[in-house]
Amino acid sequence: MPYKEVNEDHLKVYYPIGEVAQILGVNVSLIRYWENEFSALKPVRNKKGNRFFTRNDLEYLRRIHQLVKVQGYTLDGAKKFLEESEQEWRRKQHLIQRLENIREELENLKKSLQL
Repeated sequence: MPYKEVNEDHLKVYYPIGEVAQILGVNVSLIRYWENEFSALKPVRNKKGNRFFTRNDLEYLRRIHQLVKVQGYTLDGAKKFLEESEQEWRRKQHLIQRLENIREELENLKKSLQL
């Protein structure tokens, strides 16, 4: 069962666990289970201990849902995939930063040669 899309006009800062489960079309207990299995999920808790998930948590849960429920990954396979994709993202961010620095140096060099 595909998860429901969130209306972009009404994005919240925190989503209660029940709402997250409803968006993904899964049980609350599955969200709690995934929280225990995936260390990257760290929902905020209020004084009562209720879980509240950020937009990033919600996106991460969507990725878990896609991998496990739709694509049929095992939990270990999904963990490995997410870990590797995070490392790849960091590598790409590092390359982008290096390229931006090179561009800035070249633009400064171009300006100094035009004077």
